[in-house]
Amino acid sequence: MDMASDTAPGMPGAMSAPPGATPDGAMRGLVVSLFFTWGFVTVLNDPLIAKLKSLFALNYAEAMLAQFAFFIGYFIVSAPAGAAVGRFGYVRSIALGLGIMAAGLLLFAPAARLALYPVFLLALFCVAAGITILQVAANPYIAALGPPATSHSRLTLAQAFNALGTFIGPFVGALFILQHGVAVPASPSPALLAAARIQAARSVQFPFLIIAGALLLFTLVFWALRNRPGPASAASSPNPFRRTLLRRPRLIFGVACIFTYVGAEVSIGSGLTNYLMQPGIIGARAVPIGAGFAGFLHRVSGATPHFNIAQVAGAMVSLYWGSAMLGRFAGSYTLRRFAPGKVLCLHALAAAALAFGASRAGGPGAAAAVLAIGLANSIMFPTIFTLALEDLGAETANGSALLCMAIVGGAIIPVIYGATADAIGLGHALLVPGCCYLVIASYGWLAARGLGLNFSATQPAPQP
Repeated sequence: MDMASDTAPGMPGAMSAPPGATPDGAMRGLVVSLFFTWGFVTVLNDPLIAKLKSLFALNYAEAMLAQFAFFIGYFIVSAPAGAAVGRFGYVRSIALGLGIMAAGLLLFAPAARLALYPVFLLALFCVAAGITILQVAANPYIAALGPPATSHSRLTLAQAFNALGTFIGPFVGALFILQHGVAVPASPSPALLAAARIQAARSVQFPFLIIAGALLLFTLVFWALRNRPGPASAASSPNPFRRTLLRRPRLIFGVACIFTYVGAEVSIGSGLTNYLMQPGIIGARAVPIGAGFAGFLHRVSGATPHFNIAQVAGAMVSLYWGSAMLGRFAGSYTLRRFAPGKVLCLHALAAAALAFGASRAGGPGAAAAVLAIGLANSIMFPTIFTLALEDLGAETANGSALLCMAIVGGAIIPVIYGATADAIGLGHALLVPGCCYLVIASYGWLAARGLGLNFSATQPAPQP
C-alpha cells in the first residue's frame, strides 16, 4: 500500500550510513521482507471489514471504524516511533515494531472468543502501531544499508515488495477470512445468535494467528542481530509543527492532498468487497469468475477450492491493488518525460472520472471502473510527497514528518464514505473519493503552472 511504502526520504530517524558501515546482503534481504509483510497485513483489512460488517450487523460507517482504529495509529504513534528509533536504533526498533504487531494479531484470538467488535478494533490499532514503528525504522534503514549512490534503488526494490504484498494480501484474505461467506445464520434466540457469531468470529482468527507466529520468529531474529554494527540513527525526531512550515503553501496543500489521497484509496479498498458483491455489479457472474480463480489455484498448487460470492469479490480486490503496483512501472517512465504536476493532475482527473462514472453505473463496467482506479492511484502518493518537499532544504525532515501525519486521512475519510453509503448507497458513496481526487488534480495543476505554490527564488523563506 502506498502509505506504507513511500514515506522514506524524511521519516523520523533517517540518517545516512557512516563511511565503511555496509552490512551484508542478508540484512538487506531481511529488511526488504518487512516491506512485503506490512503491505500484506495492511490490506487484510479489506476482506476483514466485509466479514465484521456482517458478523456484528454493522452499518457502513460503523464498519469503517476498523480503518479508523487502524490509521489513527499512524497519527498517534509516528512521533513516539521516531523517538524510539533515535533512542534504541534501527534494529532494536524493528524488533519492537514486530513484537507490537504480533501482539496485535494475537489479540484476534480473544476478540474472536468474545465476539466483541471493540476488541477487534483494539487489535487493529495495535497492529497499526507496530507497522508504524516498522515504517519509521525500516524506510531509512534500508536506504542506509549500503553505498549512498544506490540508496534509491534499494528503496525502490523494497517498495516493490511492499506493492507485491498489497497485491497478494486480498486474495489470501478472501481464501481464509471469507471462506464461509459473510452471512451469519439468523436466529430468534439471542443465545443462539451469540453462539453463531462466536463460531463465525473464530473462522476469522486463523490467518492472523499464523502471521503472528511468523512475526514472533522475525522478532527473535532481529533481536538476535540487535548488536550488529550498522548505520547509526538520528538522535532525535523531527518537529513537524514549526511556523516556517505552516507558511509554505506547496507543503500545506501537499499535506491536504496526502490526507485526501490516503482517505480515498483506503475508502475504495475497504468498501470494494461489499461493492462488488452487490447483485447489480458482479451478481450471477460470480460463478464463472470463481471457477476461473479455482482453475488458477488448481494449476498453481493442485488445490480445487470452491469460491462463494464473498470470496470472489474479496479476491477481485487484488486487482485494485495489483493495478496500482503495475501502474508504478508506467509512472516511472511518464514522470521522466513529463512534468510531475501534469502527470499527477491527469491521474487524479482519471480517478475522479472513474469514481463518478461508477457511482452512476452498474454491472461489469462499473466494477472495471472502480478496479481501474488503482491504476490511476499508482503515482499519486510519491508524486504528491516529492512535490510538497521541493525546496525545503534543511526543513525536509520536518516537512516529511508532517506529510506522514496526514496519512490519518485513512482514518477520517473512510468513516465519511461509510456514512454516505448508509445515506445514499454504496455505489453513490463513490462521490466522496471522487471529490478527493478533484482536490489532488487541482494541486497537480497548480504545481505544474507554479501558481501560488512557490516562493520566489530570491525571497527568503519565513523564519520560525
